[in-house]
Amino acid sequence: MRLGGFVIHSSNAFTLRRCLDSLAAVCDDLVAVDTGSTDGSARLAAGRGFRVLHRKWEGYGAARAEAVAALGDCDWILFLDSDEWLEPEALEAIRRFKSNPPDAPCVEVTRHDWAELDGRRFLYRSEHHVRLVRRDHARWDRSMIVHEALPPARTVSIGASVEHLFATSIDGMRSKVDRYALLWALRHYREGRRAKWPPAQWVAHLFRELVLKGALMCARPEAWRLAVTISGYHARKYQLLREVADGRHDRLLKLLETGRLVELFEALPGAPSVGREALEPRYEPAAPEADEALEPRYEASAGAFEGK
Repeated sequence: MRLGGFVIHSSNAFTLRRCLDSLAAVCDDLVAVDTGSTDGSARLAAGRGFRVLHRKWEGYGAARAEAVAALGDCDWILFLDSDEWLEPEALEAIRRFKSNPPDAPCVEVTRHDWAELDGRRFLYRSEHHVRLVRRDHARWDRSMIVHEALPPARTVSIGASVEHLFATSIDGMRSKVDRYALLWALRHYREGRRAKWPPAQWVAHLFRELVLKGALMCARPEAWRLAVTISGYHARKYQLLREVADGRHDRLLKLLETGRLVELFEALPGAPSVGREALEPRYEPAAPEADEALEPRYEASAGAFEGK
C-alpha cells in the first residue's frame, strides 16, 4: 500500500516543521500546497522532500483537490493542517495501518486541541476527525470554501491521535471565526440553508464545548473564554445567513456565484493581502535564515504540554 501525505500552508513556519516531519516519517509521497508564503515555509517543505505546489488561495476545497490530484499513484491519503503533528505513538499506529489497511474508506483520529494563552499551555478539548482517506474517496472541490467535509462514508478508528495548536490568542480566534462565519453563510445561503435563532445556537454550542467536548474539565478561565468565542461563532453564522438573505453581502455573494474565489477571499472584511492568511491566526515566526530558527518554541514530547 502506497500512502501519500499533504499539507496546505501559507506563512506557517512557526508551526510547520513538526507537521512536515510527521508526514515525512510515514508517507511514501509528499506534497505541500503553498498559497503565498513569505517566511521560508516553502523552503522548509522542499528541504524535506515535499513537492511544493504554488497556487492562489481559493479555499481548502480547491487546495485539497489539487493535492490529491498530485498524489495520483497513492492508495491512501494522510492529510494534516499546518499546525498539526503526530507523536511517536500515532506514527506507530499509522505504520500498523499501512501493513493492514481497513476495508472502510475513511479513518478517524482523535484530535487534541491545545491552547497556549496568557503564558499557559493546556489541553482545551478533544474531537474526532478523519485524517486518513482512501484516494478514491478523497473528493474535495472548489465549492468547499469552508468546512470542506468529505462525503459520508463508513469510518473506522486506528487508535491514533493528532496534536493541534488550536489557539494562541483569543482575539486572533475571534477574527478567524468571524471570517469563517461569513464564508459559511455565503455558501449555505446558496445551498438553501434556513436560518435558526442565533441565541439558541449560542447556548447549545456552549454546552457542547464545555460538556460534550470536555473544555469544562480544564477548569481554566481561558478555556471558558475560548468556549464563549466558539459558541459566538455558531450564533454568528445564522445572524450572517439572515444578512446574506437580506442582500447585505451581495458583492461577496456575486463573487462566490461567479467562481471568483481569489477575489472573494481578498474581499473578506479584515482579510490581509496574502491568500490563506485571511483565515489564519497570526503567529510570530522566528527569523528564517537557519532551519532551526523556524522551530516552535515548545517541545514535541508527550510531557511538553500541561495537562496531557
